[in-house]
Order: sequence, then structure tokens, then C-alpha cells
Amino acid sequence: MREMEQYVYQSLNEARAALDALLDDGETLRTLAAAGRQLSNTFRHGGRVFSCGNGGSMCDAMHFAEELSGRYRLHRKGLPAASISDPSHLSCVGNDYGYDRVFARYLEAHGREGDCLLAISTSGTSTNVLAAADYASRHGIHIIALTGRPGSTLSELSDTEICTPAGQYADRVQELHIKVIHILIELVERELFPENY
Repeated sequence: MREMEQYVYQSLNEARAALDALLDDGETLRTLAAAGRQLSNTFRHGGRVFSCGNGGSMCDAMHFAEELSGRYRLHRKGLPAASISDPSHLSCVGNDYGYDRVFARYLEAHGREGDCLLAISTSGTSTNVLAAADYASRHGIHIIALTGRPGSTLSELSDTEICTPAGQYADRVQELHIKVIHILIELVERELFPENY
């Protein structure tokens, strides 16, 4: 096998091994189902769901929110979900209060008791995500943490942690995160709109 093809094979093999490890982790699968119920209950009781993260995790937070407020698989009512990713908000708060406050400040403006935050950090140590989780925990906002390392600071702040360790690098963790995000959205749809399935 040629060198580049070998790298392709190796990469796909690593991804498969990470997914297989997640499939074999019964506790994490149960936690994922519980997180789906929590999100559904948040919407059912009139709450909003927020999501945040940095870099690729911000892209995942945006993906999560837009498929709830927009469309995932089937036609159904839009759900009140928003990612904390507006450039004007991020630059304003980053300039005036520091980048560590960009997510917490948004929750201060928009979050209410009974809402839910999906806090995404592959390391579980991102200071601005931790600040958002800290704010949420003090104001009755349920926290679902999506991490890649067990026992992180974010896991300690969260009500529900979905941890997907997947090797040495963050990209494998992020690949599992997008699987988890799609499953969460599907669980919400199946719970709230069973007639669509």
C-alpha cells in the first residue's frame, strides 16, 4: 500500500476504534440517553437551550443549535436553541471584559432558570466555557458537558457529562462529539415529535 493510502487507512481505523470504544461504554450511552431526556424536558417546559465552545467546538455548538432551531431529519416545529457565537457579541465582550467572559455574559443576558447549556470542550479546561458553566450552575441552568477527558474541571461543574476520550488528539474527540450531537438531536425529535418517526 502506498504511503498516503496507508495514512488514509490508519486514520479511518483510528476513527473506527474510537467509535467502537464508545459503543462498548454502557455508562456513557446511558448518560447520553439521560442528556437527551434533559434537553427534551427543557423544551417541553418552555426553556431554551444554549451551546458554546471554542474553535471546532464552537462550530459543533453552532451545528447543534441550528439543527434544533432549523431542521435535522424531518419537518417539525423549530426549537428555541442558540449557540453563543455572534461575532459582535464575542468581540464586544472580549474587548470590554476579556475573552474569558464571552459565554457567561451571554447567559447573563439571555439565560433563565430552567434553561440548559451544552458546554463543549475537548480538554474540559477552556476558561470561557468554565465561566459559562459556573454562571449556569449558580442560576438554575442545567449543564450538559461534552468533553474528551474524564475528571476535568468542566465535568465537576456539570450536571451531566458526556465524555468521549478518543486517543491522543482532539480531532478524534471532535469526531465523536458530532456523533453525540446528532444523537442528542434525534433523541429530542423522537421524544417531542414521535409522530414524525
